Amino acid sequence: MDATAVWVVAVVFVATLIRSAFGFGEALIAVPLLALFLPVKTAAPLAVLVSITIAAVVVAQDWRKIHVRSVGWLVASTMIGTPVGLMLLASRHQRAVMVTLAVLIMAFSVFSLVGKKPPELKSDSKRWVVWSGFLAGVLGGAYGMNGPPLVIYGAMRRWSAQHFRATLQGYFLPASMIGMFGYWLTGLWVPVVTHYYLLCLPVLPVGIWLGRVMNHRMQGETFLKYVYCGLAGIGVMLLVQGMRR
Repeated sequence: MDATAVWVVAVVFVATLIRSAFGFGEALIAVPLLALFLPVKTAAPLAVLVSITIAAVVVAQDWRKIHVRSVGWLVASTMIGTPVGLMLLASRHQRAVMVTLAVLIMAFSVFSLVGKKPPELKSDSKRWVVWSGFLAGVLGGAYGMNGPPLVIYGAMRRWSAQHFRATLQGYFLPASMIGMFGYWLTGLWVPVVTHYYLLCLPVLPVGIWLGRVMNHRMQGETFLKYVYCGLAGIGVMLLVQGMRR
């Protein structure tokens, strides 16, 4: 393999490990680092193909830990939010909205880490789950980042590390498949994307397995602290992107 192929495989392995361990966050690693060697129009579909594979394996392994009702509401409301995000992508207010979202996400993360715990939802709340899915769709359509509202909802539900990981994959599997279908329709799923995906296939099972081991060793408050740190990282990334636009 040439240097580009080695880099792609290494990045995908690290991103897979993070996604398998925490259930989210691989987009922060994969797309920016892949884009150092590949065009974004190649890096983004490749990352989505990897996302589908990880989600499918985790769902097959841990389907009993998925909160199916939550996933159903989240996916349905995401379908409503995605067109809003696409309209926002073409609007003049994208930068202001991105910066505002970044500040809110970072504020929530810092508050949860050093202040009081966020409110706890002992059962699914239609209001919270629908708004979380809708905002995930908006963020996904506008910025390619569905994760933050889903992570916040999972933290408020106090899902265990195992339920958190499995339920998010139950959401990301259909969402990523729809996204990949969109890439196919627009002609962005080209042979080079499949080529790099096949090169990465051998490392995916290793990354998924190691991430699962890490996930099963994390419990309660320790896991939530990692989640809040990951959210803070997403907020910083959004802020940087917003300031550059």
